[in-house]
Amino acid sequence: MRFLPLIIIILLSFSSCKSSKLTKKSNPITNVSKTSSTVSSKTDIAQNIINNATGFNGTKYKYGGSTTKGMDCSGLIFIAFKKENIALPRVSRDMAKQGYPITLQNAEKGDLLFFKTSKNSKEINHVGLIVYSKSGTIEFIHATTSKGVITSSLSEPYWKLAFIEARRVL
Repeated sequence: MRFLPLIIIILLSFSSCKSSKLTKKSNPITNVSKTSSTVSSKTDIAQNIINNATGFNGTKYKYGGSTTKGMDCSGLIFIAFKKENIALPRVSRDMAKQGYPITLQNAEKGDLLFFKTSKNSKEINHVGLIVYSKSGTIEFIHATTSKGVITSSLSEPYWKLAFIEARRVL
């Protein structure tokens, strides 16, 4: 009986712990963790996401992969954002429904690029993260089936032809 108050306190502390999931209409940036002493700017968050992604440079390609043992394109983006507590869907075609479309002239570091690389499909099937955007030059990190996680230029003929849209999720 003398442990009853302790048990009640423990139960109350556990009941206050709950997770939240983003809905499609929510803004992922609002779910970013903030410390009491500093609030990160959008530019800082974008750079952190880029740093998270570039940490996987050279990782071999693995369909459905999201670790240093193997990574696919959407896994790379999913994990890079997740490390900053920003929830995105796991599949590139679903990621392409998040945020809002932007022009390439307005594209910034941290924005996403979407591609259709399959001749047999009309759906978006590839995603990359902009790591550099200046004076019409855009470079993005992504996972390719042939070379794994690499950085490419949107001006390369293959990527230029496959490009569908740019979107801002931050």
